[in-house]
Amino acid sequence: MKKSISITLIVLRLFLGGIMIAGGIGKFLKPLPSPTEILQKAESYTSPNDTQTLQKILYISGSKQTGYFWELLGVCELLFGLLLVIQGTGFVGALLLLPITLNIFLFHLFLEPEKVGELVQWVLFLIINIVLVLHERSKWKHLLWIKPI
Repeated sequence: MKKSISITLIVLRLFLGGIMIAGGIGKFLKPLPSPTEILQKAESYTSPNDTQTLQKILYISGSKQTGYFWELLGVCELLFGLLLVIQGTGFVGALLLLPITLNIFLFHLFLEPEKVGELVQWVLFLIINIVLVLHERSKWKHLLWIKPI
């Protein structure tokens, strides 16, 4: 039983790490749009029915236009995904990746609730990430409650 759990956790780590590595690399493959391109795209979604689409465009485009955040997110996804895939650093990778998977899940929950498939996919990724962190709770639980001497 313990061996099958160990194998399952390794598969989950490799799967989530691979997804994050691919996502991190993907952030650098497309050129960043210019502010005028974003403005033109946003102006085409000004009707009240397109509010959620406009919010998504402005959120993602704003992240890209900062000049650092989109790239930082890509580097973090790539680095934390690699840490997750490597046997000895899997716990650190899972712990550092948790805020990123939470943010991506919340993005889909609040800005793309109509895309149920993607929402379910990111719920599963978040659950996998939480399971990976909780499995190693013996390594960090003492940080939550320090006993007085």
